[in-house]
Amino acid sequence: MAAKRGKGGDQAVAQPANAPDDETQVSHGEGLALERMVLFSDAVFAIAITLLIIEIHPPHLEGTVVTEEINAVLRLWPSFFSFALSFLVIGRFWIGHHNAFSVVRHFDPALVWPNLHLLMSIAFLPFATAFMGANFGHVVPMVFYNLTLMTVALLSHRLIRKAVRIDNLRPGYDAGDIKHLRARGLGVAIGAFVAAIVACFYPNFSQFALVTIPLWQYLLDRRTHRQASIVRHG
Repeated sequence: MAAKRGKGGDQAVAQPANAPDDETQVSHGEGLALERMVLFSDAVFAIAITLLIIEIHPPHLEGTVVTEEINAVLRLWPSFFSFALSFLVIGRFWIGHHNAFSVVRHFDPALVWPNLHLLMSIAFLPFATAFMGANFGHVVPMVFYNLTLMTVALLSHRLIRKAVRIDNLRPGYDAGDIKHLRARGLGVAIGAFVAAIVACFYPNFSQFALVTIPLWQYLLDRRTHRQASIVRHG
């Protein structure tokens, strides 16, 4: 047992020798708060990615001709394409979210609202996906989807900038890791913006512009490494 002196200095309060101190309790509480926020975020990502397939309704087959039945399924290709695209998009945002919070050491209350804003945009993606799939090739649905994607990417970038800081990193990570994580979301935002511009003129081919996302991420990574090299040797 360990004695702890009272406020008046004349009263001792017995405490177990193995009782955790205040600093340990605070650290444990912060760890639980961070874990709860991450688990809640994972649940929203999982629900949103599941809702994508719910928006695809199976065709009602009235005839018995095999070719007609096959054509009825093939006519759903815009919805299947939209589902696959958004599944990969949401999955990629989840990976970014997971990677960012895996290097964070402590919970920060300032992250709660930016995280909720990101999750709100993620939950909105199934609607934008269904809108595009049902009206594939029209200007407004294609632009709407890509602007939604750009918004999600910018909100993700804002959250990661606030979460991943040099004073809140787990051991083994440095400023280079911060810049790398922050650059990934910007690459998605640039690619989505390019796709939105293309959709204004060639809506049927606008989503092909999203394949430029790895290029933008590569260029941003190279820029980050070049800046880090200049600072290191400067």
